[in-house]
Formats: sequence, structure tokens, C-alpha cells
Amino acid sequence: MKLASLQAGRDGVLVVVSSDLQRKLAAGITLQTALDHWDEHQPQLQALSDRVEAGEGDPFDEAACASPLPRAYQWADGSAYVNHVELVRKARGAEMPESFWTDPLMYQGGSDTFLGPRDPIVMPTTDWGIDFEGEIAVVTGDVPMGASVEEAAASIRLVMLVNDVSLRNLIPGELGKGFGFFQSKPSSAFSPVCVTPDELGDAWDGGRLHLPLLVSYNGEAFGKANAGVDMTFDFPTLVAHAAKTRPLGAGTIIGSGTVSNKDADGAPGRPVSEGGLGYSCIAEIRMIETIASGAPKTGFMAYGDRVRIEMLDAAGSSIFGAIDQQVCSPQ
Repeated sequence: MKLASLQAGRDGVLVVVSSDLQRKLAAGITLQTALDHWDEHQPQLQALSDRVEAGEGDPFDEAACASPLPRAYQWADGSAYVNHVELVRKARGAEMPESFWTDPLMYQGGSDTFLGPRDPIVMPTTDWGIDFEGEIAVVTGDVPMGASVEEAAASIRLVMLVNDVSLRNLIPGELGKGFGFFQSKPSSAFSPVCVTPDELGDAWDGGRLHLPLLVSYNGEAFGKANAGVDMTFDFPTLVAHAAKTRPLGAGTIIGSGTVSNKDADGAPGRPVSEGGLGYSCIAEIRMIETIASGAPKTGFMAYGDRVRIEMLDAAGSSIFGAIDQQVCSPQ
């Protein structure tokens, strides 16, 4: 089952979308309402899904979508691809604590103003180091405090893509205060469509999504890292980590962190142009340039730059639709 929220008010209008992303049927509720009462609404949504798959519905337009949850009660982003963390630290000459391989990193992001998947990234200056981060995210039902990994796995309702926008030049000063991200993490954007795990078939193993995350930057292939590879902590582990000291309310979004793969020989990944799997953010190629030559060569995003994030199934069809955003100055 595929779900989307059309832009309308603060919380959008929920529609059920055909697997080929061509048709939609209105659900008459918001996605948050569906998640709050999932056992009640899931059969009704599945019935709509069956109808839209049979050919009913109106044309579906990704550009009319808000993020599936236009705002959420909670957005917590992990860093499951420890390869990414290791590169960040290596580039600045810092050792990586062993605990990073056993205890997930996670921060609590702002969830009151998500961007739509085609909304521009509006920033008053490019001096802040504007970057995209291609990620996977899950949406949970209610999760009790202290949930086991198995309970966390059972709570996963939906899967979607993320552009976790980051302002890289603001991060060092904020982390230096010892109190985490805030100004350096503006509104994130999510894919036009979110899907139930069964929609992913064999690509979903219950904890990881084994497909390449395709990132293009200004029309050129930038990354195609496989989201199921080099993921140190799977989604049930991340959800259980978030629920260690608090319950999670239905509609909680848990992100994977930047999807990142090592090269086949275990070395840092190579650019797509050199036959590698590339990167899901600009910061990572800058880290590798710094490690190789002592300084980065690739700049962060400028006004007019565009990023596209998408994932295709085995037949080459888009699963979630595309996040497609351009950096703009305020008007």
C-alpha cells in the first residue's frame, strides 16, 4: 500500500496511491489520524488500495504532495551508517570511539515544518554550507518505553525517503557547545509517497531496505549507495534505542542517517564518475578529498543548485516518487 498527503492546510489530505504512482483515491482523513487508529483504518485503506490498483481513481501528481506527514510529533534521526561517521571524524583527525559501533548516534530534529518533496530549500545565505543528505526513514505506531528490538520491528508502519538538509558550516560551533544540533538542522523533506513494508517485497528484510538510493546533483549522478549495505544498526534497533527511556507516539519518524557505502576493497567510496557508488551528501566527498589531499575541492550548494533523491524497484519503477529540490534565496 502506498500513501501520500496532498498539500492542504497544516496536515494535508491523505490519498491512497497506485503502485505505479499514476492514480489516487482520497481517504478522507489525515495520515496522522490513520496512524493513531491504525487497526481501525488499515483495512479501510487497504480496500482503497485494492480499488486504485484495479484502475479506479484520479491522476496522481507528485508535485501536489506535501511530505507524507507534513508535520509530526517526533522526528529522530540516527546515524546507522557508521562508515559515514568514521569518515567525518577521520577528516578532522579524530579517533572514533569503539562505542559508536555498538551504541547508535541519534539526534532529535525539528518536526513542525517539514518541506514538501518539491519545495525549494530557501536560505538567506549560502555561507552556512548548505548540504543535502539522502536517507531512509520509517514511521512507527505507538512504541512502549523499553521496547525490545522485536517489539520495535512490529511497530514499523511505513517507509519513506528523506532529504535531511544540513548547514555544515554551522555544525562545528553548535557541537562545540556540547548541546547538539539546532540551527544547523533546518526543515527536512520526505518523499511524495510512503509505503507499507510489504510493498517493498524481498528488498525489505524486516530491518533494512536493500536497494540503491539514487542521488543526482544538478542533473549528474552523484550517488547510488545501497541502503541495505554497511548499515550497522537496522531500523528495529534504532527504534528500540529511541524508546529506551520514553514511549514513542504513533507517527514518530526515525531516520537512518546518511546512506553510505565503502568501496568494494573496504576503502572509502569513490565518485560515480570513477566507477564507484558515490555519495548521499556533499560532506562525504569533501571528507574523502580532505583525507586524500588535505583540503576539500567540492563546494556546498549554491543558489540554483538542485538535488534529486529517488529509489527504483527491481523493474526500474520509482517506489516512493522523487524528492526534487532547488536551493533558492528568500524572495
